[in-house]
Amino acid sequence: MILPTTITASAAHDSMRLDVFVSTCLAPECSRSQVARMIKAGLVTVNGVVARASSGVRTGDRVDVAAIPVGAPYDPSSYKEGDAPEISVIFADDEIIVVNKPAGMTVHPAPGHPAGTLVDALLARFPELAAMAEPDGVLRPGIVHRLDKDTSGVMVVARTPFSRTALSRQFKDRSVTKIYLAIVKGIVARDRLTIERPVGRHPVERKRMSVASHTPRDAVSHIAVLARFGPANPDEAGTSLVRVKPDTGRMHQIRVHLASIGHPCLGDPLYGGKAGGGGFFNRQALHALALSIAHPRSGERLEFIAPLPSDFVEFLAQKLFAADARELRRWIELR
Repeated sequence: MILPTTITASAAHDSMRLDVFVSTCLAPECSRSQVARMIKAGLVTVNGVVARASSGVRTGDRVDVAAIPVGAPYDPSSYKEGDAPEISVIFADDEIIVVNKPAGMTVHPAPGHPAGTLVDALLARFPELAAMAEPDGVLRPGIVHRLDKDTSGVMVVARTPFSRTALSRQFKDRSVTKIYLAIVKGIVARDRLTIERPVGRHPVERKRMSVASHTPRDAVSHIAVLARFGPANPDEAGTSLVRVKPDTGRMHQIRVHLASIGHPCLGDPLYGGKAGGGGFFNRQALHALALSIAHPRSGERLEFIAPLPSDFVEFLAQKLFAADARELRRWIELR
């Protein structure tokens, strides 16, 4: 929690933007984007008057930063035992929490998904995260990146404001390494390929993303084929197991990129057309397998791996005639 703070601008700060000035003085506990939300929420005043983030400060200006309220967004006593979903924690220390998010779980509360989210699960197990609530009242404490609701796998969550800023910077600078597994429709011909197609909001269907967007942003995904599985009968197209390493993190990027080359994820209802789940997947067959970050405090490079979910294990066990998940993971790593 940020305590009430008063900052006086000196000559060195003359004409500096308010959001830049405050974030510089509060660093590393607050990022510029967090400060901008604080200003928008009316928690920052200049000489007693609410100002805009773009307003310039002058020598001698008194800038007051109010305490960020954290009691309203989340009350730990509001949960009854068993109300919050359980979550598998891969790693936790004083600065970060690494989890294996299951498919079907939304990351944070949103319209249509008010409860049963990853944030609910985290707050039930780590109630001190409530102090990380956003100043605008949005409940996403410690969340620095996301996975789609029906994508499973590894996620890192910041446990302190310092770590939130440090991790956010790593994602912004693209120094984080992410590896996904996908099972896709059809036989991918090339062993390796890179998809460089900008992704943005679909020009007509607003819930979809597209490589034909009018407002695209650069997006790069590196694909490696791990295995190809022939069709069980002549009416099917076969499937491929691929490893995907995205350089960027656009919304639905991997799903859109794979669909754009004619190989959507099995079970993907949004981009897969008739690419059914083959009897194994009732969601897109996409799993965030590995995540590599620099520890926010020590700088040590850490890699975390999320165990394969049961639908992946069952599918690959049938195709590879190997039932043990650890053997499957070893096979994947060797490939």
